[in-house]
Amino acid sequence: MAIINMRKMKKNQSGIITAIKVNGELGRRIRDMGLVPGTEIMIQGRAPLYDPVSIRVMDFKLALRNSEADYIDVEV
Repeated sequence: MAIINMRKMKKNQSGIITAIKVNGELGRRIRDMGLVPGTEIMIQGRAPLYDPVSIRVMDFKLALRNSEADYIDVEV
């Protein structure tokens, strides 16, 4: 399986988060949303200009900016 940046994932593609590559306030906020290593996610869709991205995490949908998705590596 390949590890790619979450921003490069396609619609309906799923994977497992392998790393969060940011610390500080932004890193804590990403983790508080449930995006931690080992969590399965699925890309639900993207806005017309590809920002933000809608993802399914556990049993809820979450909108994430591409600038935040850049810090998340996913095994697809």
